[in-house]
Amino acid sequence: MARSSSGIVAGLTAAAVAAVCFLAYQASANAPADVSVKPRTPGTAAPSISPSGGPKQPPKNPLAVPASSGSGERVVYGLSDRRVWLVDAKGKATRTFTVMPSTVDPAPGAYSVTSRSGSVRGSDGVRIEHVVRFATAQDVVIGFSAAVDGSTPKPDPSKKTGGIRMKRADGDALWTFAVIGAKVVVVA
Repeated sequence: MARSSSGIVAGLTAAAVAAVCFLAYQASANAPADVSVKPRTPGTAAPSISPSGGPKQPPKNPLAVPASSGSGERVVYGLSDRRVWLVDAKGKATRTFTVMPSTVDPAPGAYSVTSRSGSVRGSDGVRIEHVVRFATAQDVVIGFSAAVDGSTPKPDPSKKTGGIRMKRADGDALWTFAVIGAKVVVVA
């Protein structure tokens, strides 16, 4: 019996050592790298570092009017953001929305609304409404519009088009806001 009890003790000891090792591994995997750091309270942000080693910049607010867009009442079109802001005289966005850019972009700068059309056929053959034209680039007239069917498909890259498409409700708002002579600012 001595032999069998020593085998049982050895087996239990091995199992206990394995369990302790497993629990020690789990604890070390969940422990903070620096135990001197105080735990955060819920709702506080941890400091973060960017890949370059410096402090990470806070994320950009996509709804904020671009600082480089001037002042006063204006339509702001952000090329890289694919977004339009309707800005009141006090510099506050009254509405912002995403758009589908055309294949030809206007150069960054200030423009004025030169013409408007209630309903026409776009250069891509789609029926559009609330066309607000403000620039010309590469011999292509550029303006905002909404497809009557509500679609905002990506334009055919093989065609030179100037229609910056948006949803119909956004097109209605822009149509009301951007009358002939209204300022349009294009930012990179």
